[in-house]
Amino acid sequence: MGSLVVVGTGISSVAQTTLEARGHMEQADKLLYVVADPVTETWIRRLNLSAESLEDCYQDGQHRGLAYQAMTDRILEWVRKDDTRVCAVFYGHPGVFVRPSHASIRQALEEGFEARMLPGISAEDCLFADLGFDPAVRGCQTFEATDFLLRKPRFDPVCHVILWQIGVIGDATYSSEGNYREDGLPVLREELLKHYPASHEIFVYAASQFSIAKPIIQRMPLEELGRSTIPTIATLYVPPHGEGVSDPEMVKRLGMEDPLRASA
Repeated sequence: MGSLVVVGTGISSVAQTTLEARGHMEQADKLLYVVADPVTETWIRRLNLSAESLEDCYQDGQHRGLAYQAMTDRILEWVRKDDTRVCAVFYGHPGVFVRPSHASIRQALEEGFEARMLPGISAEDCLFADLGFDPAVRGCQTFEATDFLLRKPRFDPVCHVILWQIGVIGDATYSSEGNYREDGLPVLREELLKHYPASHEIFVYAASQFSIAKPIIQRMPLEELGRSTIPTIATLYVPPHGEGVSDPEMVKRLGMEDPLRASA
């Protein structure tokens, strides 16, 4: 019976692929992949001669959801072949903003096949390291930018806030040239200004795809967001605003009257 393992290559080309992921990539009977740079693609093709790109599932101007379904279908076609060990490889963490990875595993399990996902390094992991903050201090809330605007979820400005895919707000199509709508950022700025002062410092961030290159980090006051060009793959980090207040009753219940204990 066929099986499926979904792995990630990390963000920085080749360097962030785990030994466990590499082992499955090498041993697979069929290797299917979607990666973000030619260096990683060349490495994958040398690693396993069965390697086949899923990039052709994308079509210019087409809704990205159709491409994700096509990827899922092709992965399952191989899993259904007798005794075929399939490894699907995706850029970054295979479970973060990778719809076909979850869909293919879910479908494979429903059909009785063995299927699992291995962890990888995501852009968020790189962001914590490059911007130098601990999400455990103050807490951290993350949202996809378009969904953040559409649903208006409750969030706390006292926490760290991360907004993904700010370069493609409101645009669900695929563009091989990276030509996406640019009118979403002013809308996002307007919404954030309801919760933060105009002078509040924010960070537009894009992790480096190569270990020898530096990440893109643009610091600016919130009021400047959307007034200059940003990378299509950019993420927005909004630092905490305000101090927050502890619940005095809970402080007592936890025996944390001592401020030093409370901040430990």
